Amino acid sequence: MNLIERASGNHVLKDLVLSVRSVLTVELEPEKWAPSVARILRPFLGNPGLLTLEQRQPDPERYRQHVLHVEETGAFSIVALVWLPGQSTTVHDHLSWCVIGVHQGREHETSYEVIREGGDEYLLPIGESTHRAGSVAALQPPGDIHTVHNPGPGTAISIHVYGVDVRKLGSSIRRRYDLPVVEPVPLSFQRAVAS
Repeated sequence: MNLIERASGNHVLKDLVLSVRSVLTVELEPEKWAPSVARILRPFLGNPGLLTLEQRQPDPERYRQHVLHVEETGAFSIVALVWLPGQSTTVHDHLSWCVIGVHQGREHETSYEVIREGGDEYLLPIGESTHRAGSVAALQPPGDIHTVHNPGPGTAISIHVYGVDVRKLGSSIRRRYDLPVVEPVPLSFQRAVAS
């Protein structure tokens, strides 16, 4: 059974697939796809019929990817990521737009900017947020460098809609950043040094 047939057996997932397909067909401006898909994903989050028991299963070693649907044209993929407490991604960015919705639990995200000075490159944290069940985020490259982890206490599940064919590519990741992270100097310290 292929991914398209599997989605058609799950009416909740089928409705999500049809909704995403509709956005990509009706919305003519690609830069609006991620925000539009984010709006339609939100009502599906937390729906117990969206995932099968098998698609909710974690991996004891690292977060686990369950491919739920890949559009026949390769225009988009829908994936569930299942995270045990403490599991995380590497620092990475994406090949295309993507939408992330927290289906269960919570996820902590840290965003980065690559700083280049002389011949050196490093990562500067530019933001942190914790996303709880029901929250949705839309990412649009470039500038989507981040890492995500499950801070616990329970299992987290997130639904990802990527504007790529994960069946062909294996994931939506464009680049993994194995660079040193430099923490910004606290503002209070900057003020003390300046006075």
